[in-house]
Amino acid sequence: RHNLKYFDKMRCLRKRSAVSFLGILVVCLLFMNLYIEDGYVLEGDKQLIRETATHQLNPERYVHSFKDLSNFSGSINISYRYLAGTPLPRKRYLTIGLSSVKRKKGNYLLETIKSIFEQSSYEELKEIAVVVQLADFDSAWCEGMVQDISQKFAHHIIAGRLIVIHVPEDYYPVLDGLKRNYNDPEDRVKFRSKQNVDYAFLLNFCANLSDYYVMLEDDVRCSKNFLTAVKKVITSREGSYWVTLEFSKLGYIGKLYHSHDLPRLAHFLLMFYQEMPCDWLLIHFRGLLAQKEVIRFKPSLFQHMGYYSSYKGAENKLKDDDFEEESFDIPDNPPANLHTNMNVFENYEASKAYSSIDEYFWGKAPSTGDFYGIVFEKPIKISKIKVVTGTEDRQNDILHHGALEVGEKIVGSKKGRQCTTYLRLGEFKNGNFEITDVEHKVLFDINCMRILVTKSQKEWLIIRSISVWTSQTPNQ
Repeated sequence: RHNLKYFDKMRCLRKRSAVSFLGILVVCLLFMNLYIEDGYVLEGDKQLIRETATHQLNPERYVHSFKDLSNFSGSINISYRYLAGTPLPRKRYLTIGLSSVKRKKGNYLLETIKSIFEQSSYEELKEIAVVVQLADFDSAWCEGMVQDISQKFAHHIIAGRLIVIHVPEDYYPVLDGLKRNYNDPEDRVKFRSKQNVDYAFLLNFCANLSDYYVMLEDDVRCSKNFLTAVKKVITSREGSYWVTLEFSKLGYIGKLYHSHDLPRLAHFLLMFYQEMPCDWLLIHFRGLLAQKEVIRFKPSLFQHMGYYSSYKGAENKLKDDDFEEESFDIPDNPPANLHTNMNVFENYEASKAYSSIDEYFWGKAPSTGDFYGIVFEKPIKISKIKVVTGTEDRQNDILHHGALEVGEKIVGSKKGRQCTTYLRLGEFKNGNFEITDVEHKVLFDINCMRILVTKSQKEWLIIRSISVWTSQTPNQ
């Protein structure tokens, strides 16, 4: 009897082992399929898969193997249905992508498309393409949306700047019975997993349409002339490495990429579609490609306007308080060397104040005569200067007594250059300084600019932002 029980137990164990083995084999085959062009999975990439599943990727360790995966640079083999519009006749500067599904409450897609076009000038419209992916499997809803879009935006479709696409359900992976990470309910896991796949298919489609790509959600309002602002930021980052530039702090709104990174990002979202929400995956993607810090610009160019979420129609009142709709004017901030004799706190160095990125300089209590200096690489004409000190959290860490000066006649070596003469343009008031028409008040080409502390203070000093607008470049 004991022997019979023993053999029964062994048979059960063998069955369970066989089932477990088959399960593991299926998972392995799925992952190997993603690497079919390489024919093998690198050990480092197996570890990458395991660590992403726990939301703990190590960007520095895996950046090289991730970048070298040739499979990730190729497009995904999907057949797209054109519901409106035709393939673009020429490459554009920027593609704007948005994916939309049927909502239980509210629908903001038409207003989002309207905002994109209305907030763009005629010249800007020539440089953009808008791709709308209707990602719902309800064919009646898709047909109704296509009719509405075609009626309201017919001239944009005819002009070749608006395309509406759809991917049949057959191309989607399994969306039922997925892992329930983070204690999410099953329907929430299904929703966010499908959303990852939706975005992957959209990115894959847009990979060769333009030089750059920005992702929006389907319930967004745009800032006036947002394309001009984006172009200005891209130009200002020329020569520096970046993977993602952010023009909104909310969700997957206003995230800008080089188009050549889109196939890799599409593969990445597909690989880990069931692991976590897309905005978490995007953080890992940026880190794996060696951009450690967020590069986000203010004011924001895009605002969330939806009141009801696409998930179950839940209320979603999130707003970006850095959004400005009218008269957006991003500064030029020409290349310059930055230095200060103030005692800098931790890593809040001088460079963090001289940009519209969401960072700042922080120095310990400054004394009379302390300064923050800017030496421009080339002499410039300046039209406007704006300096903001302090933050909402530390409203007393402002420059209580200070002045702003501009200088000429540079002397010294490359590292220790400074101007010999300075002209004072004015005093700080309530921690801020702003002046316009500088080119009419300063007769020389400006080589330097400095913030001068005119009276010691016990409070520390945060220089939140230094903004410089240039006029015409002087003849050299």
